[in-house]
Formats: sequence, C-alpha cells, structure tokens
Amino acid sequence: MEDIQLRAYAKINLGLDVVRKREDGYHEVRMIMQTVKLFDKLNFHLLEEDTIRIKTNLGFLPVDGNNLVYKAIRLLKDTYHVDKGVEVDLFKCIPVAAGMAGGSTDCAAALVGASRLFGLRLKKQKLMELGVQLGADVPYCVLRGTALSEGIGEVLTPLPSIPDCYILIAKPPISVSTRFVYEHLDAGGLKEHPDIDGMVQAIRGRSLSGITDRMENVLERVTIPQYPVIQKIKDCMREHGAMNALMSGSGPTVFGIFSGEQDAVCAKAAIRKRELAGQVYVVRPFNQDI
Repeated sequence: MEDIQLRAYAKINLGLDVVRKREDGYHEVRMIMQTVKLFDKLNFHLLEEDTIRIKTNLGFLPVDGNNLVYKAIRLLKDTYHVDKGVEVDLFKCIPVAAGMAGGSTDCAAALVGASRLFGLRLKKQKLMELGVQLGADVPYCVLRGTALSEGIGEVLTPLPSIPDCYILIAKPPISVSTRFVYEHLDAGGLKEHPDIDGMVQAIRGRSLSGITDRMENVLERVTIPQYPVIQKIKDCMREHGAMNALMSGSGPTVFGIFSGEQDAVCAKAAIRKRELAGQVYVVRPFNQDI
C-alpha cells in the first residue's frame, strides 16, 4: 500500500461551561467545539516488521509510548492483532499545550491513518469509541466540524457549520497546566454559566453575531488572574475589530472572530508589534461540507 497523508486539524471552544465535578474527580462539561483550518501533517508508511516508529519536527516531543500517536497505533494493533508496523512522520504546526487539542487531533488522525493502512476499514463511530480510551477530546477530533460536547467531552452532538468568518489565533509564550486550572476552579460555586443552549440556537440559525455574543469560557476565571497576558490579547483583538475574543480550552491560546479578513490581519500585526504572542495565525473555520 502507498503512503497515507492526513491533516490533523486544531479546535477551539466557542463556549465552555463546567457543570459539576464528579466523585471520580472528572469534570462534566458543556462545550461548543469548532474545528479550524490550522493543522499538523502526518505521513503514514506501512512496515513489514512489527514496530512503531515516529519522527517529528519538534525535538522535545516524545516519540515512544508516551506519544498519543504511538498509543493510537498500539491500540489498533493490539485490538485487531495486527503484526505489521507503521512509520509516522509528524510535522507539527498547531501550538503545543495550547488548549487546541493538538495532541488529541494527532491521535485521531493516527487512528484514521492506521486503520486505512492496516486495511481495517473501521467506521468513524468505531474510531470514536476507540478514541475515548485515549483521551476525552479524541472522539471529537475524529468527528470534526461543529459540535456540542457533554459529559467529560465524549458525548457529542453534531451541529450545522458556523457561518464563514476569519479566526485569529494567538498563543502567548507561556504554558498552562490543564490540571492546575481544573483543580483551582470552584465548579460548585459558579453563579453564572455560559449560554450554551442559546449558542446552539444561534448556530442553527446561522447567526454569527448570535454566536459571538455568547462566547464565554468559565476556565478564564482561573487562568486570566494567573496569566494577565491572555486578557491583553483579548483586548487587543477587540480593539482591532474582533466581534469577540476568548481563551480556548484551558489556555493559553486566545482566538478572535472577525467578519472581515483585513481587520483580522491588522489585529495579527498589532499582537506581534506588542509582543503579546509569537505564534499568530489567521484561519477559517473547518466546514464538514467542504
């Protein structure tokens, strides 16, 4: 079989609410997930020997059993008793540890790519069921597009695509621990919650302003006091025409939604000039129908 090339797309959270902390320590969430056209590239090559080899353009990433791509391939090999191997060349563009599901989307792509390479021909639903064993965001990254995510992130309801727009993504040069953010969030003490149901209706009604008016992420209440640069990036985006701006996931990446490309480009330049973020991109939403 010839090599398989896939793109692993990043995600943002248009809305993120934490409903409660469960007795097992996990947090139940309600989120609106959106895939964006910022992606990693993965090339899969079938090997006759029973091994998994990973190469990457980032020297600090693990390439052994601690890598989610490796874990995804190992899961398929063990589950379906595959004795052939795979070599994966992973080229990272999505910011690492940024609240954009970079590891999870690579993992999802590995499930898809290895399934094809091994001739398993697994359906998307089966890949999503396997993916939840590897991470809460992995099933969504297999699904892609616009979706309501509930439970610990594994209960997914596909939604219509959002209206086309320009999305400015900016990751400041800091790292945020997801564990720290959730441990310091008082889920039971949250008095106000994002209007997730209202956003779902706005998406169904194809109202971009209805979506941006409801953008809210409860995790900002922990992260922004610790890392004020996140608020500075949000303010900069709004000053330069963003309909709204929000932190994605547990951060530190911030995204802004713009109706026009020129404003997004100007905001990108302003963020770079103020040295608020080094990794800055203007992208479009990923549409399942295109």
